[in-house]
Amino acid sequence: MSTMLAISTFFFQYFFYKLQNSRSTWSQLQQGPPSSSHCKSHSGCRAPLTSINGNESLHCVPETLSEEVLGKMGAPPKGDAPVIKASGLLEADGFIFGFPTRFGMMPAQFKAFLDSTGGLWRTQQLAGKPAALFFSTGTQGGGQETTALTAITQLVHHGMIFVPTGYTGGAGMSELEMVRGGSPYGAGTFAGDGSRQPSELELKLAFHQGQYFAGLAKKFRTSA
Repeated sequence: MSTMLAISTFFFQYFFYKLQNSRSTWSQLQQGPPSSSHCKSHSGCRAPLTSINGNESLHCVPETLSEEVLGKMGAPPKGDAPVIKASGLLEADGFIFGFPTRFGMMPAQFKAFLDSTGGLWRTQQLAGKPAALFFSTGTQGGGQETTALTAITQLVHHGMIFVPTGYTGGAGMSELEMVRGGSPYGAGTFAGDGSRQPSELELKLAFHQGQYFAGLAKKFRTSA
């Protein structure tokens, strides 16, 4: 009997998932991120991680706004994913961070969480771990590239290794006849006014990102 490799990959979407030694497949995400609906496309990232015997565990970062403010904003209700603490990052061998955009950057909630990781930064305990990004924006010009670009600095200071998807997703990456989220930096979708669902192509590219990252995470883990 072959020994299964234990790999932990934390997926974030305001959020984050974890891979450990299990034979279960990655099930579909049911909740999109607050303030930008429909990260269903990013759920596609989860399925292919079966290739490294992954069992998902989804977490969210702490909310920084009061219930009163969230109510006035019309924010959707939170899911039941547990809230992660900075120390929880140590359990992972790799990360896929995902979030909606706020003026072309990650939202304040996620930035506040990363700001709380100073202790891990001082000791460089996350250095050498692979990390990828996915995102959701309201419009085509809302930050499909800048959201990722401005997030990379967080990875760099921790010494993490950014894993972009590049153009490995095939012809769909160059699609010009339909609206398509995502970029060489990672999978993405457009939320619009909150009613738009991810397209079949966006889901396909998200699946590819998960598959691509899974393969690289396995290589990093086996070579460590």
